[in-house]
Amino acid sequence: MDSARRHHAPSPSHLRLTARRTLLRGGAGLAVAAGLAGASLLTGGGTASARPGHGRQMDRPRGPLAVDYPGAEWVPASSSNYTAADRPEQYPIDFVVIHVTQEFYDDTLAIFQNPDKAVSSHYVVRSADGHVAQVVREKNVAWHAGNWNYNTRSVGIEHEGWIDQPDQWFTDALYTASAALTADICRRHGIPVDRRHIIGHNEVPGADHTDPGPSWDWARYMKLVAAH
Repeated sequence: MDSARRHHAPSPSHLRLTARRTLLRGGAGLAVAAGLAGASLLTGGGTASARPGHGRQMDRPRGPLAVDYPGAEWVPASSSNYTAADRPEQYPIDFVVIHVTQEFYDDTLAIFQNPDKAVSSHYVVRSADGHVAQVVREKNVAWHAGNWNYNTRSVGIEHEGWIDQPDQWFTDALYTASAALTADICRRHGIPVDRRHIIGHNEVPGADHTDPGPSWDWARYMKLVAAH
């Protein structure tokens, strides 16, 4: 995720262009945190140490069935954390941007539901079982890329985990579910299934993050996407 909406007429309450780690954990801005330079959209790049309550299902409001991807659960973000739009009529959708949360799944959803965070993506994929939550409709502009042009033209997918712990978080279930989601997005929007159009957050022009990190298996991922 990225809190920087960076569009032509931001409201005063959203002029903060801090990175996710500042928004989520009060970390040290956009710089390297805990040795993970720019790794996270959401947090300060801490490790996934055991924490009280991790693994419990958070209580969250259930919205209406209003998903673009049939396999997703609707867990709406705060309307303060994205820009309402009418895509693809208003903006073409040309890219899928792959992120890693540097945060737990339930905590990520809670961040997106917090109107003070000014950050969101369209989807979040859970590591353990590949469960997909949609938090922003694809017609709307999620604030995830840190580049307004790319925000308007992309769908953002967050993946639960930490980039320095790929064996723990980048599970078969996560890759498989995410690839199916990306394939569906590409099919519906006519996005070519290639690495020019399915990119990491680190590949967004001007990006200051390194997610999904060097251990994200792009060859495997693209093969799975192409298979759908």
